[in-house]
Amino acid sequence: MPRGGPDAPWWDRLYETDRPEYIDQPARTVETGKVLRGLDRFQLMTRAYRVCSRLTLAETAGAERPRILELGAGRGRMTQRLLADHPTARVTVSDVNAASVEVLRAGPLGSDPRVDLRVVDATDIDAPDNTWDVAVFCMALHHLTPDLVQKLMAEGTRVARRLLIIDGWRNPGFLAITPLFVLTGGLTQAHDGVISLRKCYSARAVEAMAARCATPVSVRCRFSLPGYLVASLAAAP
Repeated sequence: MPRGGPDAPWWDRLYETDRPEYIDQPARTVETGKVLRGLDRFQLMTRAYRVCSRLTLAETAGAERPRILELGAGRGRMTQRLLADHPTARVTVSDVNAASVEVLRAGPLGSDPRVDLRVVDATDIDAPDNTWDVAVFCMALHHLTPDLVQKLMAEGTRVARRLLIIDGWRNPGFLAITPLFVLTGGLTQAHDGVISLRKCYSARAVEAMAARCATPVSVRCRFSLPGYLVASLAAAP
């Protein structure tokens, strides 16, 4: 299915790319390190962690001690923001990369009593139904193929009351931020940033994939400033 959705126009299909990012090539360790550092600076500069924390906590409304699962935590900055923004939240911090989890375990999150660190594959989560109030997957949906997105949707809505997906909004106009990629991480970061923008899924694509899930899933997509696709999903009644 095209990243712009099943009825994507010709220009959107031309805009799409299948070129791999450095971060998706395990052998490119030097470039991957540069991209991750640049991405962290980019998200700090654009206040992305604050935005994602606010959107996540909005999904926990009514929960006195919200249980949150962060999928693909990376450096753990979003979890740090969540803990600062909500004094009683408990967060399960996870990543599919065991080495990344060990790095987090050796840092401040490893000694925080409100944090549980785990190695978790977002498409195959080893946990009972409704373990968490919210599972959140930030700025990584474009790395997944449509079949893996559907597995993420099915698993996320099984183990959590709601699954929140936050990623870039699909629009060629956002290529205008390329100089900011260069500023935060040089040409290496710009390489991956531009590819990411071209691989982002549209709201129509997310809705179409949710409709094709093996288990019934309801989804609500919206735009959030400065340029995010926000999809809130739940298991259909």
